[in-house]
Amino acid sequence: MRDAVPQSVPDVRPPRASKNRIAGATVLWLLCINGAHAQSISPGADPSAVGNVRVHVEYANAHPAGPRLRVRLMSGAGSTTIAESFTNNEGGTEFTSVPIGEYHIVVSGEGIQDADSGMFEVDRRKVSQSVFIVVRPSESPGNGGTIQGINPVSKTELAIPPRALKESDRATKAIANKEWNTALKHLNRAIEIYPDYALVYNNLGVVYGQLNQIIAEREALQRAISIDNQFAPPYVNLAKLCLRERDALQAESLLEAANRAESNNAETMTLLAQAQLLNERYDDAIRTAHDVHAIPHANFAVVHYVAARAMERQGHPQGAVAELQIFLTEEPNGARADHVRQEISHLQQNQK
Repeated sequence: MRDAVPQSVPDVRPPRASKNRIAGATVLWLLCINGAHAQSISPGADPSAVGNVRVHVEYANAHPAGPRLRVRLMSGAGSTTIAESFTNNEGGTEFTSVPIGEYHIVVSGEGIQDADSGMFEVDRRKVSQSVFIVVRPSESPGNGGTIQGINPVSKTELAIPPRALKESDRATKAIANKEWNTALKHLNRAIEIYPDYALVYNNLGVVYGQLNQIIAEREALQRAISIDNQFAPPYVNLAKLCLRERDALQAESLLEAANRAESNNAETMTLLAQAQLLNERYDDAIRTAHDVHAIPHANFAVVHYVAARAMERQGHPQGAVAELQIFLTEEPNGARADHVRQEISHLQQNQK
C-alpha cells in the first residue's frame, strides 16, 4: 500500500521496491520543491531570523560609484550566490529578508575593478545594517580585474533602463511580503519597459507558481532561459516544477545546466542528487552528495539522506548508516533528526 504523500514535498522513492527499503512516509520530507526562488531572499521568513542589508558602493573619495554595477550577495567565505542586484544612481541597493549567517558581497561592472566587502554577519541583533564597499576605476576602460567564479556584467544587463530596475526592485519587495498580485503588476511593468529582462522573467515564473498558474509559470521560466542561458535560477525553478510533475529526467537535465551556469551551489546540487536518485542513477547521486559535502552547505544536511537512500538501494546498508550519521552531525535536533535515528536503528537491526 502506498504511503500517504504530503503535498508540500516530493515523493523521493525510486520506482522499484527493495527488501531493505528505508521505511516510512517521512522520507518524503527530503526537499520542498514548491518554493521556487525569486531574487528576494526569504519571502515570508520569521522576522527574528532575517535582516536587511543596505549596500553602498563608492570610490575612495567617497563619491558614489553610480548605477548598474552588479552586486552579488555570497554565502560565507565561498562562491555561492545567494542573490544579486544592481546599484541605483547613488551607488546603492538593498537585500531584504536575508537569513542570519555570514556573508560577503562582490561588486563588478564596467569601469571598475571587482571588489569584495569581506566577511560580515547578519544576526538577530540588527534589523538592518549598511555595508560600504570601496571600488577602484579599471586601469583601462571596461577591463577591470576579475574574481574567481564571478561573471562580469553582460551588455544585456548594462542596457536595463533605470525605470525597469525600479519596477524590479518594487516587485522584489512585494515578493518578500507575499504580495503576489502587486509583484505581478511591477514585474509586467518592468517587462513592458525592457522585454529582455531575464531576472524579471524568473521572478515572474515564481509569482505565477505561487498563484498556481502553472502554464504561465513554465512559459516565464523558459523565456528567462532563452534570454540568458547562463543565468542559473530559472533552470532550478523549472526543475522544481518538473519534480512536482514527476518528470525527474527533465529535472535532472535542467539542474545539470544550472550547475554548469553556476557551480558549487548547494541547493542546486542537492536537488540534482535527488533527481539522480529518482532516476535510479545511484552512483551519480552519491557522487553529487559527496560534492555537496565538500562545499559550505548549511541547511542542506538532507543531501546525506539522499546518499543514504542511494547506498541502501545498492545493497550497502553500512554506507547508508554512515551517511545518516553524518546527517545527524549537521542536523542533530528536530523531527527529521529523530526520524533519521529511527532509520539508523532499522538498518542496524536488519544487518544482524
